[in-house]
Amino acid sequence: MLQSFSVTDIGKKRKLNQDVAYASEQPVGNLPNIFIVADGMGGHNAGDYASKCAVQTIVREIRGSFEKNPVRILGKAIRLANDQIRRRAKEDRSLYGMGTTVVAATCLGHYLQVANVGDSRLYIVNEEVRQITTDHSLVEEMVRVGGIDREAARNHPDKNIITRAVGALDTLEIDFFSEELKAGDIVLICSDGLTNMIEDNEIGAILKERGSLEEKAGRLVAAANDNGGKDNIAVILIDAFARE
Repeated sequence: MLQSFSVTDIGKKRKLNQDVAYASEQPVGNLPNIFIVADGMGGHNAGDYASKCAVQTIVREIRGSFEKNPVRILGKAIRLANDQIRRRAKEDRSLYGMGTTVVAATCLGHYLQVANVGDSRLYIVNEEVRQITTDHSLVEEMVRVGGIDREAARNHPDKNIITRAVGALDTLEIDFFSEELKAGDIVLICSDGLTNMIEDNEIGAILKERGSLEEKAGRLVAAANDNGGKDNIAVILIDAFARE
């Protein structure tokens, strides 16, 4: 039986929380559950609006979808969120240039279906910490072509520049991933406010400690804030085998 816990935190430096975490262990439309992290960007209230608009639109569209295929359900919902954000930005000049990352995932029995745009991440953590999503960011592109190594990427001055966002362009490219889950796996969906503040091995160590998902999520947020808390932090933890 699946269990989850979600939390967002403003961090220590920001005046607004532009991260949204949405978790439903119950069916939404034709999906048995849905988990979404969105990290908004844009001046003043625009990033806050973008992330909330994206999550609300995605959930609404999933709820009303007649599709059965989870990839099609997620893809269509995220594209409609993209259209909605683009439309609102054209109507209201104060929202111009806004966008948001989105990671959306659903557990179908022992299988996890994931959709991703931007640099928020989904990990599967057990004996090792595996990043499933690929960051759509300038530094990730530089790493991929061999321009810089992974260590240099962590501290690169341009690491916050993303190459894809929901709301950025009229056409949207979405990455999809399908993973088989096994007993002991913890799924982590998070914004870069977590991963820019703590290393993957520290994430793994915290998730291997004893305690509930709520306690572990709290420790992740506390660790990010202890290391500077430079951005908003969103965390969703999922255990697909919690009561088996």
